[in-house]
Parts: sequence; structure tokens; C-alpha cells
Amino acid sequence: MLNNATIAQLRALKLQGFADALQQQHDQGDCLGLSFEERLALLVEREVYARGDRKRTRLLQRAQLKYPSATLEDASFEGIRGIDRSALMSLALSTWIERGETICFAGATGLGKTWLACALAQYACRQGRSALYLRVPRLGEELRILHGAGSFRRWLQALAKIDVLVLDDWGTGPIDAALRADLLEMIDDRSAQRATIITHQLPIEHWHAWLGDPTVADAILDRLMQHCRRFSLEGESRRTGRAGRAQTKPSKTDPEAQP
Repeated sequence: MLNNATIAQLRALKLQGFADALQQQHDQGDCLGLSFEERLALLVEREVYARGDRKRTRLLQRAQLKYPSATLEDASFEGIRGIDRSALMSLALSTWIERGETICFAGATGLGKTWLACALAQYACRQGRSALYLRVPRLGEELRILHGAGSFRRWLQALAKIDVLVLDDWGTGPIDAALRADLLEMIDDRSAQRATIITHQLPIEHWHAWLGDPTVADAILDRLMQHCRRFSLEGESRRTGRAGRAQTKPSKTDPEAQP
């Protein structure tokens, strides 16, 4: 007979998967005919999967993605040029994270650049990688708060350990000297070591002028472009031309943002 105290002890040890599997084995009955080693293997396997699921859930929560439900499997490329499913999956399954590559999604508003970035980051989390989404136009104010609280250095050290950093809306809005210097610090820590995804409308040839200071701009661009894959999206905006069709064809994710 199943000892309830054993189940309670397993849960107290935070072996939830093990406890659930043991209860299930008892309730099903047919598992009782297995050998001790076979039953133990099934219990351990259940605990490993449970821990993996909890880790992936934590990683997705911490990533703070704009579109947390965006997945590569749900991507649609109808009316979009510059990338297709084959290219996206080839990228996702490559060693872009291990190589610390920069991925750039360029294009006009409404083409799904942010959705694609979130889908890639979400896939990384599912593979046990850490990710973080930051929107560049809001970054200056957020970093000023960190500087004022004296916690910027600690935040920067934590950011350097994030496997995939998403910088959304790069080149949108003005940039001051403080943000320019902070961006250099952030990117320098990641150069050729951690992956970065950038979404932008501003053509890369205009980044230097946007960054302003020639010395800092040279340093930032040199680090970002060492190992860079660029995708230029073209087509019809999901927020305008296809709004009507999006309403008649529900999607699991934001129909206006999905590529």
C-alpha cells in the first residue's frame, strides 16, 4: 500500500515530478508489475522533465518578451519577403547563440520584426537559454533610474550573462551621451560571447550618424558587426493592409505583429 508519508516527504524535498509519478504508478496498477529498476527509471525521468518545465517557465517569465506566446512553429510568411520558414528554422537550429552572433531584423513598421525577435528568444528559452527583451526608446530612462539607485553596475554584470538580448526599435528616437555610453558597455560585454537580436527601421548605414559620437559609434558598430546576420523584411504591413483579414482569421498570437 502506498505510504502517504513518503509522498509528503518527496513533496517537502521539492521532488514534485517524482511524487506525482509515484502516485500515478500506484493508481494505474499495471506499473506495479514492472521491476524496481524500471519503476525507478520512470520516476527519475518524470522528475527530470518536471524540473526542465519549471526552468523553462522561469526563463520565459524573466525574459519579459513583448510577445511571450510567439513561437517559430506559428510563424506565417504570407506577403513577407526577405525571410521564409526555411531561413528562420535554419537560423534557430544553428549555433548563433554559442557564437555570440548579432541578428538584425530590418524593415518598415508592421512587418513582424518584433514578433520574430520574440519567437527566436522564446525558442532559446525552450532550449534552456536565458533571454531578455529591452525596448531601446525606453532604455535611457530605465538606465537613469539604475544609475540613480547605484545598481547599474550590478545590472550590467547580470546582463552580460544573458544568452540572448533583444534590443527592439533600435535607432528610433534621439539618443544622448549617457545612453550612448551605456550601450557601449552593454554591447562590449557581449561581443562575440553572447547573442543579440536587433530590430530596426533605420538603415544600418545611418546608425553611425544616429549614435552621434564617432569614436563610440565606431566601437559599437565594430562589436555588433563582427558576426552579424541581416534580414531585410519587405511587404505589406500587418497593422494596415491586412487588418481586415486578420480579424476574420483568428490566431493564437497577435495577428498584427505575427510575420
